[in-house]
Amino acid sequence: MKNLDLKLIKQVPLKATEFYSEAIPKTQIVLHHTAGNASGIATVNDWNSDKRGRIATCITISGKGAKGTFNGEIVQAFSSKAWAYHLGVKQEVFRARKLPWKNLDALSIGIEICNWGAVDKVGDKFFNYVDKEVPAEDVYEVAEPFKGKKYFHKYTTAQIESVRQLLVYWGEIYKIDLTYNYEKLFTVNNEALTGKNGLYTHNSYRKDKTDIHPQPEMLEMLKSLTNG
Repeated sequence: MKNLDLKLIKQVPLKATEFYSEAIPKTQIVLHHTAGNASGIATVNDWNSDKRGRIATCITISGKGAKGTFNGEIVQAFSSKAWAYHLGVKQEVFRARKLPWKNLDALSIGIEICNWGAVDKVGDKFFNYVDKEVPAEDVYEVAEPFKGKKYFHKYTTAQIESVRQLLVYWGEIYKIDLTYNYEKLFTVNNEALTGKNGLYTHNSYRKDKTDIHPQPEMLEMLKSLTNG
């Protein structure tokens, strides 16, 4: 398997007003998807021009079919040592579990995979939440509904490989535990909310999120990290 080639990472810097440049020790990596189009470059450009404040992730990973980028391209918006808001965990989540509030955004590295997420089947076609058709070959059906949804836009093989390379690299650099645990990845849990060292997804912090979804190829890759 290939190691991460830092020279191939596309640098699309966020403006200084769109993230926090202070270096914070990292204990977690969090997997997201954008619920958007295939371009990691366009995603970062959108963050640069929106009015939401410092909401972003360090990395986006392009999908297939986007102009000006390629399937699996890693696009970096700011240093992994820095941070921006990407979790949106409300105070009541901590209170409900009798946990002290922690700035989890600062101590975690976010990865955004360009992907539409859940899609709906209408006849023999599939549509995302903005009513754009998603090709059937790019959709998979979960064995059992995941958070009430049956069909999801596939993460591409190239995207999954880029995620793997990033996880291996950051796991070594920041000494982050990559041990696979399905429940920890896909349900809200105290390990995530207390900032415990490890690999998580947006599902680990918020029950209203479906990123990432449990695509079998992604799960096999994540399991392989545990197996060495």
